[in-house]
Amino acid sequence: MKTPPFSISGKAKSRLYNKALRSLNDHHYRNCSEYKSILDALQYNQENNNSYDQFPFLPVRLFKDYDLFSIKEKKIYKIMNSSGTSGTKVSKIVLDKENANLQTKVLTKIVSTVLGNKRLPMLVIDSKSIIKDRKLFSARSAGIIGFSIFGRDVTYALDDNFELDINTLRDFATRHKNEKIFTFGFTSIIWKNFIRYIIDNEIKLPQLNGTMIHGGGWKKLSDLRVDNLLFKKSVFDVSGIDNVINYYGMVEQTGSIFLECSKGYLHSSIFSDIIIRRNDFSISDVNEIGLVQLISLLPTSYPGHNIISEDLGEIIGIDDCKCGNLGKYFLIHGRAERAEIRGCSDTVE
Repeated sequence: MKTPPFSISGKAKSRLYNKALRSLNDHHYRNCSEYKSILDALQYNQENNNSYDQFPFLPVRLFKDYDLFSIKEKKIYKIMNSSGTSGTKVSKIVLDKENANLQTKVLTKIVSTVLGNKRLPMLVIDSKSIIKDRKLFSARSAGIIGFSIFGRDVTYALDDNFELDINTLRDFATRHKNEKIFTFGFTSIIWKNFIRYIIDNEIKLPQLNGTMIHGGGWKKLSDLRVDNLLFKKSVFDVSGIDNVINYYGMVEQTGSIFLECSKGYLHSSIFSDIIIRRNDFSISDVNEIGLVQLISLLPTSYPGHNIISEDLGEIIGIDDCKCGNLGKYFLIHGRAERAEIRGCSDTVE
């Protein structure tokens, strides 16, 4: 926790992960009967595998079909659900208090690299109604609550009907006219309910100054031919916010998110890693698009430390990004063919 999150080289990180993931494999093997059954069926023997890229990974869909956890039921502190379209199954992630606290600490450490350690006035481009059920978290509500630790005077820009509350927005801008603010939301919600609403209704807002962090839900925007550059420009045009940062992550590995750097690439931190695989699960080369395998050191209450997603990605390089961050940097190219849409904001209608 004392190590800067983007300061370990790829080679040093490999040595760390070979040891740490072996320990996590053993932990979940001992404490999750389903995980044990999977590894036994694979006839997996850790002693025959020296590199963590050879360790077994679980398809992310398993968390939709099975209750996978490595703690006793009486230790369950929180259950988080992934996003899913109506009628589809969602992942159910079980956390104990220790794992939930660890996620928060790591999220704080990663995000503080762009926001600093001081709480900022926070504008959430969403409705407060989404977080009212605190017992059963969705990926969207968990994201809002998680990022709210960086804010003060947390204000929601949308009303209970998910329409832009112009008066609330103007009041917030007036209160913090000469301050830097933090704006958070999910990508397609920001586009549809904030950017497009302001443009279509020719609304003039007081200019805001600060940082916007957003993630999830690029599928609908891709269909509308809205890319990252157009998104950033549009945010600036309607609000004046010129520091717009995309992030990538999923509820199955909450906390260990991947932040976009100043050069437009997503970066793995010391708490997470990414591997790109071909359809036959062999490892892709640099600049070769394939399935995204996500690795995190955080999951201890459930076996989500090594999963393969239904997203397509491409590693651009390792340790040589011009932003100065060490480790792998990459791009996400959307969902694999026939994979269901499940971005946090793509599921909102």
